[in-house]
Amino acid sequence: MTEFTPLQSAFGGALIGLSAVLLMALLGRVAGMTGILSGAIFGPDRGWRLAFLAGAIAAPILMGALGAGIAFDSPVPRPLLVLGGLLVGIGVSYGGGCTSGHGVCGNARLSPRSLVATVTFMLSAGITVYVIRHLIGGL
Repeated sequence: MTEFTPLQSAFGGALIGLSAVLLMALLGRVAGMTGILSGAIFGPDRGWRLAFLAGAIAAPILMGALGAGIAFDSPVPRPLLVLGGLLVGIGVSYGGGCTSGHGVCGNARLSPRSLVATVTFMLSAGITVYVIRHLIGGL
């Protein structure tokens, strides 16, 4: 089971919301991590994208160095984690965006498409956890 951390979760959520608002207010861009990553690799406006990604990578490292990090420990073998990441990447392509783009930014803009996408993400995640933990008896 995972530890219940409401204060850290609320603080983290507030930082995610703040970064999404600042990115929209200052650059007029949506803070969808997959779009930012693909634009950093293939897009013409790499500077802000690389800075955003650097912050997303540096912040947890800094928190860990300050002793406030959350240790990542997964019972899932690494090849399955990689496979899961690839499947998420395929889903992002078909879904027209990722959970951060739809869930945080799209819903904040009252986008019906983002609402449907977010409900689909959440239902799929819930069903997957239920099947794996209760029907298959796995991790």
